[in-house]
Amino acid sequence: MKFVMDNIFLVAVALVSGAMLVWPLLRRGAGGPSVNTLEATQLINRQDALLLDVREQAEFAQSRILNARGLPLSQLEARLGDIEKFKDKPVIVYCATGSRSATAAATLRKNGFSNVLNLSGGFVAWQQAGLPVQK
Repeated sequence: MKFVMDNIFLVAVALVSGAMLVWPLLRRGAGGPSVNTLEATQLINRQDALLLDVREQAEFAQSRILNARGLPLSQLEARLGDIEKFKDKPVIVYCATGSRSATAAATLRKNGFSNVLNLSGGFVAWQQAGLPVQK
């Protein structure tokens, strides 16, 4: 106990750094399975995966992944019928960075979509990988 009190700053730094290491694992678990840009392109090319952009319409209109379908997160539940035919196909969900798409992926799974994947890093990661975008 004396060591902890004498070195409270070091103990605090150790706890914070440990929490920072665990946080990405917890976030990834909440959004379900995810894929990186390489895995996503393989799914698109080999299994004709649906790319679902859940950013808002203005973001989608500005630029998007080639052949992606736009369906804002705010309208997702109301417009599930628009993508009903993709229930048994791989669906890769993305937003700007991957946080909104985790919520969308959970919603899709709850509504019977069997193979939903979150694009790690979202649209930003796609652009950084130098993959094609549509403007």
